[in-house]
Amino acid sequence: MKLILLGAPGAGKGTQAEILCKELNVPTVSTGNILRAAIKNGTPTGLKAKTFMDAGRLVPDEVIIGIISERLAELDCANGYILDGVPRTIAQAEALERAGIRFDSVISIEITDEAIMERMSGRRVCEACGASYHMVAVPPKTEGVCDKCGGSLTQRKDDEPETVKARLTVYHKETEPLKAFYAERGLLKKVENQASVEETSQAILHALGR
Repeated sequence: MKLILLGAPGAGKGTQAEILCKELNVPTVSTGNILRAAIKNGTPTGLKAKTFMDAGRLVPDEVIIGIISERLAELDCANGYILDGVPRTIAQAEALERAGIRFDSVISIEITDEAIMERMSGRRVCEACGASYHMVAVPPKTEGVCDKCGGSLTQRKDDEPETVKARLTVYHKETEPLKAFYAERGLLKKVENQASVEETSQAILHALGR
C-alpha cells in the first residue's frame, strides 16, 4: 500500500500517518525526518541539501526527490509506505512521477479553514517538557500549567492566528491543486474530517477498502 496523505496544515496528517502505519504495517516517510537523517548520515544528497539549508535557502525539488528516492529504496519500504509532507506542489508531484515513484491511493483529509483556525489556536505546548494540550479537546487540569511537570504552557508561533492564516493561504495556492492532479489519475480519495481522531482513521481505512 503506497499512500500520500494530503490536507491543510493542522488537518491531522501526522497523527493519522502514525495510526495508519500500525494498521497497514508500512513506514511513514516524513520529508522533514528523512532530510534530517540524510544530513546526519552524510549521504551525497544529504550533503547537497545541507549546503542549501546552511545558506538559508529552500532545498530544491530535485534534491528533495533524490532524498525520497534513497529512502523508498530501503528494505522497510518494500511492502509500501505513507508519504507525509511531500509532494507540496504540482512540480514535486511531476518530479516523483519522472523518478518512477508511483502510488496506490492519495487520501485528502477535508476540513474547513474555520475548523483549523479553531483547532490550532487552542493548541498549547509545555515550555519545559514539550507536552501538548488543547484548550478544548485536551485541556490541562490548571489553566496555563503542565499536568506532567508543572511547566508553563505557551502557544507556538506556528499556531498564532496570523501564522495559521498565512500557512492556509500557501496551502490553497500551492498544495490544494494536487487534488485535481491526482483525481485525473484516478487516485484521489476524499475523507471528511470526523468528530474524533479514531473516527477519521476509520473513515480513511474505509476509503482504502479496509
